[in-house]
Amino acid sequence: MDVGFLKPLFDSPGPWACVYLDTSRATEDAPTRRRLRERFVCDQLARQGADAATREALVQRLAGERTARPSAGRALFAAGGEVVLDLPLATSPRDVDTSWSLLPRVAPLASLRGEWPSCLVARVDRSGADLELLDDAGQRPVGRASGGPPQGRGHRSVPADRYEWHYRNRVEKTWDQTADVVADELARRWPESEARLLVLAGDPRERRAVHDRLPEPLRASTVQAQHGSRAAGSSRELLEAEIDRAREEFVRTHLEDVLDLFRAARGRPGEPGVGGAHDGSTPGGAAEGMRAVVEAVRSHQAATLLIGQTGSDARREVWVGPGVDQVAVQRAQARALGVASPEPARADDALVRAAAAADTEVLMVPEGMTGPAGGLGAVLRWHG
Repeated sequence: MDVGFLKPLFDSPGPWACVYLDTSRATEDAPTRRRLRERFVCDQLARQGADAATREALVQRLAGERTARPSAGRALFAAGGEVVLDLPLATSPRDVDTSWSLLPRVAPLASLRGEWPSCLVARVDRSGADLELLDDAGQRPVGRASGGPPQGRGHRSVPADRYEWHYRNRVEKTWDQTADVVADELARRWPESEARLLVLAGDPRERRAVHDRLPEPLRASTVQAQHGSRAAGSSRELLEAEIDRAREEFVRTHLEDVLDLFRAARGRPGEPGVGGAHDGSTPGGAAEGMRAVVEAVRSHQAATLLIGQTGSDARREVWVGPGVDQVAVQRAQARALGVASPEPARADDALVRAAAAADTEVLMVPEGMTGPAGGLGAVLRWHG
């Protein structure tokens, strides 16, 4: 998961009131349930020490939830009487969870919000393609690629004479030129879209032709959908189901690839040149254990931070300062970083804060998958 969207949270000082809740259920008693939930949130935060203005801001935001985009859940972060971030969740929290702490309680987002890659979708036919982007903001058109539409016939399987043959050859060239135009436009728009997955839908022949003309790096991030049409009024349900499956497969494959890199780079604990040891040995291609991971993330050396759903390291206490990179295992180390008055914080929240500042990816390793010992690990950007 790219956690860059969390940066606004770290531009403001805490303490922070955080709320995670389920919004997936719509029942006849929904208004009553909402009022009870708002009262519960307010009471819990009051017990935890949250100020009245911040509690009121959260309750007001929750009261207006019926206008929000439907989702499985919501995560809200507030400080200083203002709701700074209100995020939809892909997975419903089991219970209403509130917290009042120095750092915002952001680590649960790695599993509840999940990694849902943005997609650039091209619906292709013989005259061009319509392009749209699917991301956290929803679905929106981003452009069009147009080629030369074929004229007249061109569908007969056997040419009647040489004039028909020349005509069909000209039509085939027109279709090929259209595929070239669409592939070029996709290659041009891909970097600026910041999408991680390209979905080609529409006419099977043109779809395949466009795919074959894409640059190899882009082709590796491309899937072809069997459904979806450029025609006006065509149903999107089957295409959307295919896109969801493609996203799920992308997430699963990406996590497995990162874990393979981590395991290969980790080697054996204590092995020289491998940063996988709990003793914080010299970083190699991976870091494992509290001391090594804190050092890797603080120094912006971590490409991916791994947090396991099992293991105790993520829940341990570290020492932090106001700066996003001011995180240390021991209080004296925090002072050595220039923190005059270090404060305790959960390790996972402190590490996600530093990861967001360094554009470090954060992935949650679910139960049943072999991840880092203790629950904290990192794949490094370079070998030390």
